[in-house]
Amino acid sequence: MAMAYRKSDKLPPEINNILFVKNLPFKITAKEMYDIFGKFGAVRQIRVGKTPQTRGTAFIVYEDIMEAKNACEKLQGYNVSNRYLVVLYYQITKVYQRLNTEEGKRKLEQMKSKYGLGENDKKGWEAPGFNTPGRKWN
Repeated sequence: MAMAYRKSDKLPPEINNILFVKNLPFKITAKEMYDIFGKFGAVRQIRVGKTPQTRGTAFIVYEDIMEAKNACEKLQGYNVSNRYLVVLYYQITKVYQRLNTEEGKRKLEQMKSKYGLGENDKKGWEAPGFNTPGRKWN
Protein backbone atom coordinates (compact mmCIF):
# COMPACT_ATOMS: atom_id res chain seq x y z
CA MET A 1 0.00 0.00 0.00
CA ALA A 2 1.39 3.36 -0.99
CA MET A 3 2.15 5.81 1.75
CA ALA A 4 -0.02 8.92 1.85
CA TYR A 5 1.89 12.17 1.97
CA ARG A 6 1.16 15.85 1.74
CA LYS A 7 2.79 18.28 -0.66
CA SER A 8 3.87 20.34 2.33
CA ASP A 9 6.08 17.51 3.69
CA LYS A 10 9.70 18.52 3.30
CA LEU A 11 12.21 16.02 1.96
CA PRO A 12 15.98 16.43 2.04
CA PRO A 13 17.36 17.94 -1.17
CA GLU A 14 19.36 14.82 -2.11
CA ILE A 15 16.19 12.72 -2.44
CA ASN A 16 14.84 12.50 -5.98
CA ASN A 17 13.06 9.99 -8.19
CA ILE A 18 16.25 8.55 -9.75
CA LEU A 19 18.11 5.76 -7.99
CA PHE A 20 21.65 4.56 -8.71
CA VAL A 21 22.21 0.89 -7.90
CA LYS A 22 25.63 -0.76 -7.52
CA ASN A 23 26.82 -4.33 -6.96
CA LEU A 24 24.27 -5.93 -9.29
CA PRO A 25 24.96 -9.37 -10.73
CA PHE A 26 26.51 -8.98 -14.19
CA LYS A 27 23.95 -11.27 -15.82
CA ILE A 28 20.79 -9.69 -14.42
CA THR A 29 18.02 -9.15 -16.97
CA ALA A 30 15.68 -6.20 -17.38
CA LYS A 31 12.72 -8.38 -16.41
CA GLU A 32 14.39 -9.31 -13.12
CA MET A 33 15.12 -5.64 -12.47
CA TYR A 34 11.46 -4.71 -13.07
CA ASP A 35 10.38 -7.55 -10.77
CA ILE A 36 12.62 -6.28 -7.95
CA PHE A 37 12.08 -2.53 -8.29
CA GLY A 38 8.50 -2.58 -9.61
CA LYS A 39 7.17 -3.72 -6.22
CA PHE A 40 7.58 -0.21 -4.86
CA GLY A 41 5.78 1.74 -7.56
CA ALA A 42 5.57 2.68 -11.21
CA VAL A 43 8.99 2.50 -12.85
CA ARG A 44 9.48 4.90 -15.74
CA GLN A 45 12.85 3.59 -16.91
CA ILE A 46 15.63 1.16 -15.99
CA ARG A 47 19.11 1.49 -17.50
CA VAL A 48 21.51 -1.38 -16.81
CA GLY A 49 25.24 -0.91 -17.47
CA LYS A 50 26.60 -3.01 -20.33
CA THR A 51 30.17 -1.78 -20.84
CA PRO A 52 33.06 -3.13 -18.73
CA GLN A 53 33.19 0.15 -16.77
CA THR A 54 29.44 0.18 -15.99
CA ARG A 55 28.69 -3.51 -15.49
CA GLY A 56 26.98 -4.20 -12.19
CA THR A 57 25.31 -0.78 -12.03
CA ALA A 58 21.92 0.56 -13.04
CA PHE A 59 19.76 3.67 -12.97
CA ILE A 60 16.10 3.32 -11.99
CA VAL A 61 13.69 6.19 -12.63
CA TYR A 62 10.41 6.16 -10.72
CA GLU A 63 7.30 8.16 -11.53
CA ASP A 64 6.97 9.45 -7.97
CA ILE A 65 9.63 10.62 -5.52
CA MET A 66 8.04 8.82 -2.56
CA GLU A 67 8.11 5.51 -4.44
CA ALA A 68 11.82 6.01 -5.07
CA LYS A 69 12.37 6.89 -1.40
CA ASN A 70 10.55 3.75 -0.28
CA ALA A 71 12.49 1.55 -2.74
CA CYS A 72 15.81 3.04 -1.63
CA GLU A 73 15.06 2.38 2.02
CA LYS A 74 13.76 -1.17 1.52
CA LEU A 75 16.26 -2.41 -1.09
CA GLN A 76 19.44 -1.16 0.58
CA GLY A 77 21.40 -4.36 1.27
CA TYR A 78 18.86 -6.57 -0.54
CA ASN A 79 20.41 -9.91 -1.58
CA VAL A 80 20.28 -10.68 -5.32
CA SER A 81 22.22 -13.76 -6.46
CA ASN A 82 24.44 -13.65 -3.36
CA ARG A 83 25.26 -9.96 -3.91
CA TYR A 84 24.05 -7.21 -1.61
CA LEU A 85 22.68 -4.18 -3.46
CA VAL A 86 23.90 -0.67 -2.77
CA VAL A 87 21.05 1.72 -3.56
CA LEU A 88 21.74 5.47 -3.66
CA TYR A 89 19.94 8.57 -4.85
CA TYR A 90 21.36 9.88 -8.11
CA GLN A 91 23.02 13.24 -7.41
CA ILE A 92 23.41 15.39 -10.49
CA THR A 93 25.54 17.95 -8.62
CA LYS A 94 28.30 15.36 -8.14
CA VAL A 95 28.30 14.64 -11.87
CA TYR A 96 28.70 18.34 -12.65
CA GLN A 97 31.51 18.61 -10.09
CA ARG A 98 33.39 15.80 -11.84
CA LEU A 99 32.91 17.52 -15.18
CA ASN A 100 34.28 20.76 -13.75
CA THR A 101 37.51 19.12 -12.59
CA GLU A 102 38.96 19.34 -16.09
CA GLU A 103 38.25 23.06 -16.17
CA GLY A 104 39.75 23.40 -12.69
CA LYS A 105 42.95 21.63 -13.78
CA ARG A 106 43.25 23.96 -16.75
CA LYS A 107 42.83 27.03 -14.51
CA LEU A 108 45.38 25.65 -12.05
CA GLU A 109 47.96 25.21 -14.81
CA GLN A 110 47.31 28.80 -15.97
CA MET A 111 47.85 30.11 -12.45
CA LYS A 112 51.03 28.07 -12.02
CA SER A 113 52.49 29.40 -15.24
CA LYS A 114 51.40 32.97 -14.41
CA TYR A 115 53.15 32.98 -11.03
CA GLY A 116 56.08 30.72 -11.97
CA LEU A 117 55.04 27.85 -9.73
CA GLY A 118 55.39 24.18 -10.43
CA GLU A 119 58.90 24.26 -11.92
CA ASN A 120 60.25 22.30 -8.92
CA ASP A 121 57.61 19.57 -9.38
CA LYS A 122 59.61 17.78 -12.07
CA LYS A 123 62.99 17.69 -10.35
CA GLY A 124 61.69 17.35 -6.80
CA TRP A 125 62.02 19.92 -4.07
CA GLU A 126 64.64 19.46 -1.39
CA ALA A 127 64.77 21.34 1.87
CA PRO A 128 68.27 22.55 2.73
CA GLY A 129 70.02 20.17 5.10
CA PHE A 130 67.32 17.49 5.13
CA ASN A 131 68.10 15.42 2.06
CA THR A 132 71.87 15.80 2.20
CA PRO A 133 73.79 12.60 1.43
CA GLY A 134 75.66 11.24 4.44
CA ARG A 135 73.46 13.06 6.96
CA LYS A 136 72.92 11.00 10.11
CA TRP A 137 69.79 11.31 12.24
CA ASN A 138 70.15 11.01 16.01
